[in-house]
Amino acid sequence: MPTLIDFRRRIRSVKNTQKITRAMKLVSAAKLRRAQERVFNARPYAGQMLTVLRSLAQRTEAHAHPLLVKRPEKRILVLVLSGDKGLCGPFNTNVLRLAERFLAARTNGAQPQLIAIGKKSRDYFRRRQRELVAEHVNLFLRGVDYSNAKEVAAHVIDLYRTEQVDAVYLIYNEFKSVLAQRLITEKLLPIEGVLPTRTEGDLAVPEKEATGKEEAEETQVDYLYEQPPAELFGRLLPRHVEVQIFRALLESNAAEHAARMTAMDAATTNASEMIDRLTLHMNKVRQAQITRELIEIVSGAAAL
Repeated sequence: MPTLIDFRRRIRSVKNTQKITRAMKLVSAAKLRRAQERVFNARPYAGQMLTVLRSLAQRTEAHAHPLLVKRPEKRILVLVLSGDKGLCGPFNTNVLRLAERFLAARTNGAQPQLIAIGKKSRDYFRRRQRELVAEHVNLFLRGVDYSNAKEVAAHVIDLYRTEQVDAVYLIYNEFKSVLAQRLITEKLLPIEGVLPTRTEGDLAVPEKEATGKEEAEETQVDYLYEQPPAELFGRLLPRHVEVQIFRALLESNAAEHAARMTAMDAATTNASEMIDRLTLHMNKVRQAQITRELIEIVSGAAAL
């Protein structure tokens, strides 16, 4: 049976752990505020750019730019966004499970190519001996910057332009609220002139339902373009890929901070409950020890 010293040592250990989890919760809460602001600022720009490009793609030939050319999806490229650290609940596990389901459904002859963004996804696919086209780790630890998205986008565009891949997909956690994240599978390339389908977990949802009816209505608005389509696409399409990847990075970053804050809050609460239980057991053991000593004293006095 544990002694009083064992209980005190255990309680002290749990209290030290509780201080760490409380501090991590406060740090994640502070980072979440900044990450949330960046996400809300990036969403309108990324959404409007996608709307304009879809409208332009409907009115031009597919061969106007290599990123608009549609090919049978025999070879696909999947970008899996995860965190660089753990202690954030099921955040990393959920996105990796979704990636596994997506890859299993898309394995038709050729193995899908992978780009791991985040240390957790890199380590996960390495353990399963999956070949990675590229890996980008510690992006979220250093802070998400547009240059990171530009570097990833340049590699993706090069693979698609040289016909090494026929389609590009993004799998990431989209920030919904502090308590919930939305798992998203989104088609990045080729850009289609109709509203594509985004997959939320196991449920396929049209893009207009995910981003609002206003966006669906704006795709029907006609525009006057002064420059020729080739010149417009040459400037806008690479920027569009960069912006969409940057938005996904911001979404994943904010969702990770929200998941970590929630997980550390639950850990702090569990630590408090454990301290209460250990204190109650310690008091019972101490009371039993005092009672036993009193009985020994009374028995000794009675024997004399």
